[in-house]
Amino acid sequence: MKKLLLTTVIFLSVLFIAQSQKIKGSDTMLPLSQKEAESFMQSNPAQSVTITGGGSGVGVSALIEGTTDIAQSSRKIKFDEKQKLQEGGKTVKEIIAAYDALAVVVHPDNKVSKLTREQLEGIFTGKIKNWKDVGGADLKIIPYSRETSSGTYEFFKEHVLKNKNYVNGIMSMPATGAIIQSVSQTKGAIGYVGLAYLNKAVKAIHVSYNQGKTFVEPSIINAKNKTYPIVRPLFYYYELKSEKKVKPFIDYVLSDEGQKICTQVGFIDLK
Repeated sequence: MKKLLLTTVIFLSVLFIAQSQKIKGSDTMLPLSQKEAESFMQSNPAQSVTITGGGSGVGVSALIEGTTDIAQSSRKIKFDEKQKLQEGGKTVKEIIAAYDALAVVVHPDNKVSKLTREQLEGIFTGKIKNWKDVGGADLKIIPYSRETSSGTYEFFKEHVLKNKNYVNGIMSMPATGAIIQSVSQTKGAIGYVGLAYLNKAVKAIHVSYNQGKTFVEPSIINAKNKTYPIVRPLFYYYELKSEKKVKPFIDYVLSDEGQKICTQVGFIDLK
């Protein structure tokens, strides 16, 4: 009887471990994955999902190393990363989980409320150094960015700075929450964050991509109707051989219920 009980316990332990999965990567996606996982586990008590951040690059590296089941990324996987995966005999599947609008934020006391893409490029590349040059107070501009392993860092560089380099010595933050905190405490500061992180501690800038003809506020509505220009897909990457293990969670995220959660936490659903 004891032997049977022990065998049952071991079997259930193995079963539980087999149904545990790890998700790692993009800090932008943390609120989304955490809320999705919380709701998913309530509906599927036998499933265990652990979420950690660190940046998109960290998540993809973990997938290459085999230390995560799913990499969450706010950018597409790079060519060199694909090569490393192939060298390791890994075939990866890409899933778009949701979309995200990237908001440019300043201190609430900053009277500047709108900027063109060209002005943003000038600010983050160091050509524009004082707020008075863009209609603000005579105050030094202090730009904040995400660190280089962040997909948000790369997306902003590609789509807003048009692949020009950030200014030397830019304040580099390890997480999106750190940008919100720093900008909220520094009057001359400017940074960029995923829409889901916006709060009253900072002010979101209206952005123009047509040289100042129209300025659009970052919002879910404006992202969905395609009037706000800084919008990007958010990805899950996983190995094909792990599909059976991760598919229940992926399917949940893509379901009607999972997509409702996207909008609840400040992201744009796939519909």
